[in-house]
Amino acid sequence: MSSTDGNAESGGKRTRLVLAALPLAIFAGMAAIFFTMLTDPNRNTSEIPSALIGTKAPYRDLEPLVGAMKDGAQVPALTAESGKGKLTLVNFWASWCVPCRQEHPVILALSKDPRLNVVGVNYKDGSENALRFLGELGNPFSAIGLDPVGKMAIDWGVYGIPESYLVGPDGTILYKKVGPFDDRSLKDGLYPAIEKALGTPAQAG
Repeated sequence: MSSTDGNAESGGKRTRLVLAALPLAIFAGMAAIFFTMLTDPNRNTSEIPSALIGTKAPYRDLEPLVGAMKDGAQVPALTAESGKGKLTLVNFWASWCVPCRQEHPVILALSKDPRLNVVGVNYKDGSENALRFLGELGNPFSAIGLDPVGKMAIDWGVYGIPESYLVGPDGTILYKKVGPFDDRSLKDGLYPAIEKALGTPAQAG
């Protein structure tokens, strides 16, 4: 065998080894990227981007939660008119949702900000259970709509509840939060979105 043949064979082996190792190298690189994303302490997995942000909120005219009271009066149904001309927080919730119960004091506090209109969508729930939930924990909502089969949730692209959307006075979705609000998501997400929409500091509850 000539030296030329030997060099060609050696080069061919190296090429095959490189090609064989390439998929493993790509996989290792992707795994490293995903690991870095998952372990990033500054990454908030609940801040999921939404294709609807910047578009008009797809309100539906929903049935009211009969028996839900606020300030001695029946809470009206959530309709397409409920958020017109107001900065509105739309909160999807249910009585069977444990994180909704954990989040509820925050929603109550937010409802006390006079610049913020807080409305609720009761998702795949029973009316009696929903009424019991609000009777026990308090009612922060200026309007409540029943979404028994999740049609409105589908329109809004809901991932899971609780889930909240900040909607501008002109009906544009400005911000989305998946999961319960906590101090970080309020400070870094909702409050800045409120301030940007109104040009004034948001009132922390």
